[in-house]
Amino acid sequence: MTDKSLAEAEYNQFRLFLEQHSGIVLGENKQYLVRSRLAPLMGKYGLPSLNEVVKHAMKPTERQLRTEVIDAMTTNETLWFRDRYPFELLASALLPEFGRLGRPLKIWSAACSSGQEPYSLAMTILEYQQKRPGALPMGAAIQATDLSPSMLDRCRNAEYDNLALGRGLSEERKRQFFEALPGGNMRVRDNVRRMVNFRAHNLLESYALLGKFDIIFCRNVLIYFAPEAKAKILRQFAAALNPKGILFLGASESIAGLTDEFDMIRCNPGIYYQKRT
Repeated sequence: MTDKSLAEAEYNQFRLFLEQHSGIVLGENKQYLVRSRLAPLMGKYGLPSLNEVVKHAMKPTERQLRTEVIDAMTTNETLWFRDRYPFELLASALLPEFGRLGRPLKIWSAACSSGQEPYSLAMTILEYQQKRPGALPMGAAIQATDLSPSMLDRCRNAEYDNLALGRGLSEERKRQFFEALPGGNMRVRDNVRRMVNFRAHNLLESYALLGKFDIIFCRNVLIYFAPEAKAKILRQFAAALNPKGILFLGASESIAGLTDEFDMIRCNPGIYYQKRT
């Protein structure tokens, strides 16, 4: 018989471990979340209790289990064209401005989960170019990153079921940007997929190998981090942006008291942040 309970001492140790290795801050009394996310690993690894899963995951020698535990705890739900206004702003105001760069536009979708955000960005750019032949003559490149290996595999596979497809996608966009697969799933078409490169990245680590960007999307992610980690991430975002680069955060996220390296630009609706020069 398996034991899915998690003792308070083990839970508190696990909270510290998760914050150190992923930046994610678990609140008090969130044992139910750990239980729901990690219980499947008990059977997979032949461990009799959730306490044992947590203990083994915190051992440096248990690398595979550690990866799967962090993967399970950092996987979040997402949807297509989330909040709408960032994509509308991109098409109406930002793409015309960045189209004058004389080089490819570079966008980073940070913590991209299962790929809906970077693929939505690619679709927005393709729609913009279709309406304005000759626009963005140097093209655009989207770098998408996530901490989770399983999420990155799903992103690269670019295959989505009816439940995922029903969250934010119009029928027109399904027809234009997806191809039907046997069994009812659909896959993002090649012309969209070619615009996006996926790679593993931890937001708490160095950004040097990622290069410089004109626009960064990191939405509904910072809410999971402690204030010190948020401030560090925002400093690194500023360093990774080209002059006057743009940062999009989630609608409920704020940089107040964390950094003075951005100006807040109010739009109707929504806001974004522009790197100060």
